[in-house]
Amino acid sequence: MDLRKLFLILVPYSWLLALFLIPFAIVLKIALSDYAIAIPPYVPTLDGIGNWSDFKTFLSELDFENFIFLTEDELYWRAYLSSAKIAFLSTLMTLLVGFPLAYAMARAASEWRPTLMMLAILPFWTSFLIRVYAWKSILSQEGYLNQVLLWVGVIDSPLMILNTNTAVYIGIVYTYLPFMVLPVYAALEKLDDTLLEAAEDLGCSRFQAFWLVTVPLSKPGIIAGCFLVFIPALGEFVIPSVLGGSDTLMIGKVLWEEFFSNRDWPVASAVAVILLLLLILPIVLFQRNEQKQREAEK
Repeated sequence: MDLRKLFLILVPYSWLLALFLIPFAIVLKIALSDYAIAIPPYVPTLDGIGNWSDFKTFLSELDFENFIFLTEDELYWRAYLSSAKIAFLSTLMTLLVGFPLAYAMARAASEWRPTLMMLAILPFWTSFLIRVYAWKSILSQEGYLNQVLLWVGVIDSPLMILNTNTAVYIGIVYTYLPFMVLPVYAALEKLDDTLLEAAEDLGCSRFQAFWLVTVPLSKPGIIAGCFLVFIPALGEFVIPSVLGGSDTLMIGKVLWEEFFSNRDWPVASAVAVILLLLLILPIVLFQRNEQKQREAEK
């Protein structure tokens, strides 16, 4: 094999090994350990194994009590289901907001598209944490949103939005909106306008041409955007902690509490391992979609 090709292959695989596989192995090791009131707060496993007989003894005594505990405690599986629900609905709302924006950007004049693209990625120039905290002053009872609604006369008393799931949805949609807009815009920008003209010449209305031509051709961008929003939203921690209330149940928040409040590292590591395994499926589907898209473009 050419040394140049070998180097190009080794660089990403070395990165993956150093920043994913090794940390995952460490987390898995802690997940198979027992809780201890010490530093570190767990009884290490695999330590002191120097030969094959020691390793066989370890395998024979290995148990998955932390993973079994997750299935027995209602809190954890409810947190997984709640996170999946919030991530799915947030992804759907992000698509409903992001698709019209991406469509407007793609249909705008060519000289305006770079400016619109810059406006779409402008929030990334500010700290993620600052942007999330800014929504507290917007959604609070004395916030700008309630002040505007009261001034317009839409409401008679301030709305309770902050510290609810509604605030979490707003925060996720706002935060991950660019991840939906950019791939959808990339797909719509390549759309050949003559296809829409041909559809209208064949008797389709503008809406039918949009539904039968534009939407199917933008499918790769829609799929990519949905995965880019759903995957990080599933394990989101900052937004539900800052904008959510006591009733907001997400696995990222539970994971943080297990690590830093309860200091139960083995159970927290088991939660992280299960979360990662749940995320592998959409990641694999996303990679397959990207591969099919690249093959279709050849």
